Amino acid sequence: MPTMLTPDTLGAESVTAPQLAALPGIRHGFFTRRGGVSAGVYASLNCGVGSGDSLPLVLNNRARVASALGVRRERLVSPYQVHGAVVAVATELWETGKGPEADGIVTKERGLAVGVGTADCAPILFADAEAGVIGAAHAGWGGAFRGVLEATLDRMLDLGARKARIVAAIGPTIAQESYEVGPEFVQRFLSVDLNNARYFRPSVKEEHAMFDLPGYVAGRLDRLGLRSVTALGLDTYADEDRFFSFRRTTHRGEKDYGRMISAIVLA
Repeated sequence: MPTMLTPDTLGAESVTAPQLAALPGIRHGFFTRRGGVSAGVYASLNCGVGSGDSLPLVLNNRARVASALGVRRERLVSPYQVHGAVVAVATELWETGKGPEADGIVTKERGLAVGVGTADCAPILFADAEAGVIGAAHAGWGGAFRGVLEATLDRMLDLGARKARIVAAIGPTIAQESYEVGPEFVQRFLSVDLNNARYFRPSVKEEHAMFDLPGYVAGRLDRLGLRSVTALGLDTYADEDRFFSFRRTTHRGEKDYGRMISAIVLA
């Protein structure tokens, strides 16, 4: 079961995966929307530099996340996400909001927290504690379909990690009961592998289906031969109090939405 935390006096709240928390020298958090300074649709721990929120407020929120992880704000880095399969290797700091275009990020630098932003897509955190290699991936259906998970693993192996030692945890994401898709979406997955049918179940709407994004992500990870793969089983769409959701915002016709951040660091 995931563990809820309020890790520091600033109150940035996160969920942790016990499998990652048990690793020596690793700190991580799948941060919720609670414990920040933003207001309105961004309330309150919005960490999305690309949102329409006030940048000083976003930077304040990111500073709270960094503090919870035990690093300074500038040592929390995340990429410019494009729903692809490119993975960046972080060896130095970059200005917040000016990261490389990528949907995965890995490092072996101690004290450098790497993270990804999400608001329904799946955040995945990886660690090989023995090799001192960590990573984070942003996997919406597009990134997962295009191979961002496998690419993140490849970059970790380049840095000295080994598959049999890597622990992976899937954080809060939109659940199957909240994710309705059309027939063309289903066909895209079945055209590459008929076994992907297991990730769909009928919707009440004719010719539509409900897609299991966390199940699809876990299925791809399970095939990689990792030490362990776990999913926290938290639905971003259904739990408005704790999580931002792009799809919920879209259904309501709201102007914008906040972004959570999930991050990991070698202490």
